[in-house]
Amino acid sequence: MREIEICDMPSLYRDNFRVKGYVFGNGKKSVSIVGTLRGNEYQQQFIAARMIKRLKELEAAGELNEGYEVLVIPCANAYSMNTKKKFWSIDNTDMNRVFPGRTDGSTTEMIADSVFKVTKEYEYGIHLASYYMVGSFLPHVRIMKSQLSYFEESVGFMMPYMMIRDPRSYEKKTLNYTWQEAGVKAFSLYSSQTDGIDRNSAHTIVRSILLFLKNKGMISTEILGGYTECGILEEEKRIIPIRTSHAGFFVPKVKVGFEVSKGDLLAEIHDLYTDEVISELKSPVDGVIFFMHTAPMTYSQSAVFKIIV
Repeated sequence: MREIEICDMPSLYRDNFRVKGYVFGNGKKSVSIVGTLRGNEYQQQFIAARMIKRLKELEAAGELNEGYEVLVIPCANAYSMNTKKKFWSIDNTDMNRVFPGRTDGSTTEMIADSVFKVTKEYEYGIHLASYYMVGSFLPHVRIMKSQLSYFEESVGFMMPYMMIRDPRSYEKKTLNYTWQEAGVKAFSLYSSQTDGIDRNSAHTIVRSILLFLKNKGMISTEILGGYTECGILEEEKRIIPIRTSHAGFFVPKVKVGFEVSKGDLLAEIHDLYTDEVISELKSPVDGVIFFMHTAPMTYSQSAVFKIIV
C-alpha cells in the first residue's frame, strides 16, 4: 500500500486541509473508489475504511494480481465531518454538485478538481454515494445514462438491483456523470444507511466491490456470497414514488425490502400538535419497498417511499 496526497491547501486556523489516497498494486490504473463527499456520510467513510483494510490484507497475502492498480480515497470533505455539517462548512456547498471542479474556483471546486484529475485516469470509478433525501435504500448499484454504454458490467458487483436513470440537470455536475464524460465507467453504490453505521449493509457493499474486482481478474482470493441474478431497474418505468398528502410525524409500518400488496398500510402521518392520525399511506401497487424516508417528520407532498414494481 502506498499513501498519496490528492489535495493540500492552507487552512485559516489549523493544519492544512488534505485529501489522502491509498494505492494498491501496480500497473494499469484500473479502479478508483471515492468515499465521503458530504459531512454526514459516516457509512460511506466506514465502507471506504473497510475497503482499505481488506485490500491491504489481500496485497500482503499476494492475492492482488499483477498488472492492476486500485485507488481508494476515503474522504474528500473532512471539514464538514468535523463540524457535523452535511455540506461544506464555510459556504454550505454540496461538493457532489461541483465536479469536475476548477483550479481557480471556490474551495470545493478546487478540491473536486484535485479528486477528479487523479481519478479520471482509471478505467472504472466507484462512488460510495448517498441520497439527497433522508432515508434508507435496498443496497444497489446505479448508473446515470450518458454517451458510454457499459450497463452489463454492473452484474460484476453481484448485487440484487442495478438502477439506470436519466440524469437530471443538476446531476450533470456529480462525480458519477463527469467521470463518464471523461470516459470512466462510473458506478454509484448505495448502502442502506448514510448518517449512521450499519455494519451488515457495509459488509454487503465491501463484498460487492471485492466481487467486482474478482470478476475483473484483479484479485485471486475467493469471495463468497453475492446474487447470481441482478434486477435491472429503469427508474422512470419500475420505481413508483409514494408521496404524503399532509405534513406531520412520520410513522412507518413497513421496512425497506418488504414485499407489499396493493392496499397495504405503509405509514401513518400524525398531527404535530395532537398526535392524531391525519393520513394513512397505502400502497397503490404490488411490489417491494426500495426506499423509505427515515426522518421523524415529513413535509406535505414528499416522496417517503419508492416501490419496485
